Amino acid sequence: MVRNLKELYQYRALLWALTMRELRARYRASILGFLWTFLNPTLNMAVYALVFGYVLKDSTHAYPYFLFVGLLPWIYFTSSVGAGASSVSDRRDLLTKVRFPAQVLPATVVTTNLLNYLLSLPLLLALGMLYGEWPTWHALLFLPVVVLQTLFILAVTYLLSALNVAFRDLQHIVGNVLTMLFFLTPVVWPLDRLPNELREPMLLLNPMAALTNAYRSIFYAHQVPAAKPLLAVAGLSLLLLWLATMVFERRREEFAELV
Repeated sequence: MVRNLKELYQYRALLWALTMRELRARYRASILGFLWTFLNPTLNMAVYALVFGYVLKDSTHAYPYFLFVGLLPWIYFTSSVGAGASSVSDRRDLLTKVRFPAQVLPATVVTTNLLNYLLSLPLLLALGMLYGEWPTWHALLFLPVVVLQTLFILAVTYLLSALNVAFRDLQHIVGNVLTMLFFLTPVVWPLDRLPNELREPMLLLNPMAALTNAYRSIFYAHQVPAAKPLLAVAGLSLLLLWLATMVFERRREEFAELV
């Protein structure tokens, strides 16, 4: 695991170059171009706010802001995992080159979506101010939480991308699992809607529930996030990263042949 991270650092210039190319390609030939970085989450927020806030009459205070705080990290997660699952199997052009570092490919997907997430933060803060929710010192806790989420996403993406090279159905299964997980995660609904006895199991068994709740504690409730669920996410992330590294290393030599 450590060697894999060292190699990522060694190839950081290549990682950054591929990330910039991915960002430019994403909005190529688009009239609005990079503005879609802000428009996509905003339009998603508007749709969910209309359905849950107006049609279903959710009484949560400043519901559009509450929703946006949870939606941004969810988009970061699903965009990275969804595209990352096929990040190795779709890049035969690069893998057939001599000694190309395959681990850079899933990392590029995660880095690209991380930048999109970070660039959307001013929009989040502006929406909060519109509802009278000004950032407090708790916003300083955003950095360790987003680092933890990135570690978790990287671990999941590495594992899925390595397995998907041999089992191509996996990338299609992932899309359906993410859809199901969306409704099992408190993104559009508050965690306190669950009975008390189910809240802690939800936070401990669903990493994205723990992370979403942490972001809401920071930006919406202006509190220090609960430590226990985040420690559980950290432990799971390290375990998954160790497992993903083993799978990746064992299958690396087969990638060029299988893709």
